[in-house]
Amino acid sequence: MTQFLNTLQSALLWLFEPLYFKLTEYMQGAGLMPGVVFGTGITPGGAVGQELSLITRRAFVPKLVVQIYNNSPTMASLLSGAQPAYGGVSSISVPVQGAPFVTGQWSGYDGAFNQPSDAQGAFLFEANLKLFIVPIPFLGMEGILQLDHAIIPKIEAKMNDAGNVVMDVFSTALFNNTTNLQAMIGFPGAIDDGTNMVTYGNINRTQNVWWQSKVYAATGNPTRQALLQYIAGTAKNGGEKPTFGVCGFGTWALLAQDYQGQEQYVITPGTGFDGSGDGPRSGFDALMVCGVPVYADQYCPEGIVYLQNSNYINLYVHVMGSFAFTGFESTISNFQLGYVGALVCILELANVKPKASTRISGFNSLTL
Repeated sequence: MTQFLNTLQSALLWLFEPLYFKLTEYMQGAGLMPGVVFGTGITPGGAVGQELSLITRRAFVPKLVVQIYNNSPTMASLLSGAQPAYGGVSSISVPVQGAPFVTGQWSGYDGAFNQPSDAQGAFLFEANLKLFIVPIPFLGMEGILQLDHAIIPKIEAKMNDAGNVVMDVFSTALFNNTTNLQAMIGFPGAIDDGTNMVTYGNINRTQNVWWQSKVYAATGNPTRQALLQYIAGTAKNGGEKPTFGVCGFGTWALLAQDYQGQEQYVITPGTGFDGSGDGPRSGFDALMVCGVPVYADQYCPEGIVYLQNSNYINLYVHVMGSFAFTGFESTISNFQLGYVGALVCILELANVKPKASTRISGFNSLTL
């Protein structure tokens, strides 16, 4: 019986081999065989190449190179300095003063003064934490197929991707969201004069002008002289100089051009440009204007510069929901062999002194 089966297998292989190679040649020409490159370099084409592809392992590089995400230094900075939150109704409640509690007056030799009145000066910034969930499935047969044969364990790739998805969504909301109240409110709402968000933190900006940020409409290129004016305006409006600025890479690169023409190189006599191990320096990671570093962020829309004060803008992250993983639970109750887990983040951005920050829009930017 064994000899008969071997003979039958050989006969079928002899009969269908020409048809197989014709089919694979057609699929290759039609682009239907991804992952196999024939006829280039040391790999032959035609039937020999097809045969080698059937009996030779792929030379995989055991790395999964991510192509679809950007980095956000602003989001990373906010997360590194995040404040803890512990729940409760209005999980972020910060008392803020928007009016004087008392008034003073000039007096004479007799030291007389008017009867004081008890004035309201305190208001309450209130915000709720926002929940973000990344469900992570793990099918039972996925584990069976990859057991001891995984080049890239798919579950590890999913876990790594969950963190990347969180950062991508958070960074996008940070520079864009004002309308989705279930999501984190970003800079356009936190640094605003009422144009994007009239009520922020349960305080009305129209009725309370002290709750408004300075918002400028700029024209032309971002320059040191232009930013100096807006930094001075921020300090005048909020009483403090901003601690840093952030803008898109095209806007930042155009601002950098205002520096490049002023650079000078001092070379030690008797040496050349290659005399130093680092060589002559040109350009900087942060562009300093009046002592305020301006950084580039890929998620920031072009033409906009945010001048911020990190003393008052913070992320609040719940202590039980800071990139917490629920663990995997079986899906058998749903008549499926597998598991599902979730990555959970509970947080919100809070700006408790909007007038200490500024938004400038309308700048030109480079097309990169």
